[in-house]
Amino acid sequence: MKIPASRVPLLQHLLDTYASEIEKTASVWRRFDDQELAFRPKEASATVGEIMQHELLSARRFFGGFLGLNEPDAAAVGPAEKSVASLSARMLELSEPRLGQLAAKDEAWWIETVPFFDVNRQRVWIAWRRMLHTAHHRTQLTVYLRLLGKPVPAIYGPSADEKWAGADPTTSVQAARR
Repeated sequence: MKIPASRVPLLQHLLDTYASEIEKTASVWRRFDDQELAFRPKEASATVGEIMQHELLSARRFFGGFLGLNEPDAAAVGPAEKSVASLSARMLELSEPRLGQLAAKDEAWWIETVPFFDVNRQRVWIAWRRMLHTAHHRTQLTVYLRLLGKPVPAIYGPSADEKWAGADPTTSVQAARR
């Protein structure tokens, strides 16, 4: 994903983080098979497919409704064919234009307070909340992968399934002192 330069250099990390979080989320989504879109660990839980569809729709609401970016109509957000590949591709496709729109915004836009559900928040706060929301659902799906006995990709460092030379996870007091 191409990441544009932010008009506000201090907020470049926000664009970098958004792009990175979307790519990490897509890597988790792609670990599922199409027949697993209906999987739910308990009756009260959402299915894999419902979580993916929720992510697409709620991102549209955050970026369009709360932040005021140009977004497609909600009915056009989800792909016609519900497959892991199409849902993952659609998430990436919807994310790229957001980067350009966010990069073009000035500091006054970012710190403006706007309605967010039943409270008011600065746009920069809403953008970070969006990324945390995505991370929450990505983590939910990594638990589903574990329950299905499938490997979990590395997200912020090695996972139990993916390691590499030079990785230094902090799992001991000695590691925490480094």
